[in-house]
Amino acid sequence: MTQAEESCPHCNGAGWLRINAPVGDPRFGKLYPCVCRTNATEQSNLDDLYRLSNLDAFAGKVFLNFDPEMQGSGEGYDAATEFAAQPEGWLLLLGGFGTGKTHLAAAIANHVVQDHRMQVYFAVAPDLLHHLRAAYAPTSDTSYDERFEQIRSVYLLVIDDLGAEQSTPWAVEKLYQIFNYRYNNRLPTVITSNSDLDSLDPRIRSRVCDPDLCRHVLMLGTDYRMRKMDPRFAKGQGTGLRGQARGQRNSRP
Repeated sequence: MTQAEESCPHCNGAGWLRINAPVGDPRFGKLYPCVCRTNATEQSNLDDLYRLSNLDAFAGKVFLNFDPEMQGSGEGYDAATEFAAQPEGWLLLLGGFGTGKTHLAAAIANHVVQDHRMQVYFAVAPDLLHHLRAAYAPTSDTSYDERFEQIRSVYLLVIDDLGAEQSTPWAVEKLYQIFNYRYNNRLPTVITSNSDLDSLDPRIRSRVCDPDLCRHVLMLGTDYRMRKMDPRFAKGQGTGLRGQARGQRNSRP
């Protein structure tokens, strides 16, 4: 294949096109990116976010190997598969350790990347903040502003273990800015947490608790890791989250 054949038929490999406008038109002489350049940028962002998300480590977290018959996990499984098939609004998975929240959140992320080929950023809340701080470093390939915009405007944002982050004023403000942007633009977002909602910043809690946008699912199963170690856990123990989610579960049809 020759170099000419490999070049984009629209811009001949230049990556930019000039608007065909008459002299005197404000668009005269202006350049705009060709579709080949736009596609390359989108693919670059997809690859960069996939690397940041470390989804390779969660490659085995898919719906196929999740057990929906596990105690307290059926509703979460149904909600997650529905969301993955058609990512709209927000989904909040609440529950104790080992109830399958992270597995389902990662399964959603993997499905959207592999089946929808859309940009996804998946991170534990402390790691998200770490990625933002790392962008301040002089050795960073990406500026802070670029990284922040990349995360807050990604097609699907999956934040695992919200509430586990260190609540410094800077961290709280950055998380609020991300949540507020996605709330205002109604961007698909998945959140997992084992924290009391009352412990969240009131501005974030208000947005997460909007029943018109966010569906809450309470996963009350016991820690399956501990059950495997000791049969005494098979009897079941509460997560302490039932009260905080009262009136919120199934808030969306």
